[in-house]
Amino acid sequence: MQGGEEDFGMISATILQGHRVASGLNGNPRFPGGTMRMQLPIFRELGLDLSGYHLGTLNVSIAPMSYRVVKPKWTFRALKWHPTEPAEDFSFFDVIVHRDDASPVSGLIYFPHPETKPEHFQKPDVLELLLPWTEGLAYGTKIRLEVPAEQMRIES
Repeated sequence: MQGGEEDFGMISATILQGHRVASGLNGNPRFPGGTMRMQLPIFRELGLDLSGYHLGTLNVSIAPMSYRVVKPKWTFRALKWHPTEPAEDFSFFDVIVHRDDASPVSGLIYFPHPETKPEHFQKPDVLELLLPWTEGLAYGTKIRLEVPAEQMRIES
């Protein structure tokens, strides 16, 4: 996070299993090693180094809330990251993950734009987080997210 007078919203969330495409755990041969492994060098070339994050996303539900994109920290348009899949738009937002039993963890919300995404869509209450590898995060775990309101609004 950058210094200053940022307005943060605190959101309750529950970790859930995603499509397992970003990490490559679903075994899809189109994405060897996962989509994040394939996208990492391209984002780095464009100025966003994600090498400090686990190569997979942590999916969380903020139900019954949903989110509205305001002003992403980074947006990349028409990113051609795969030899045969269509180009996609991606945005990233700051996030801090809070748990009762551990120190806060800073990361990013990874947001492939639904209008350019060919498959593996998320429900409107699901966010994908990029975090450093963090022990103790499991499906069903309740966490709290801190998101700058000028980047993303959480709404009921």
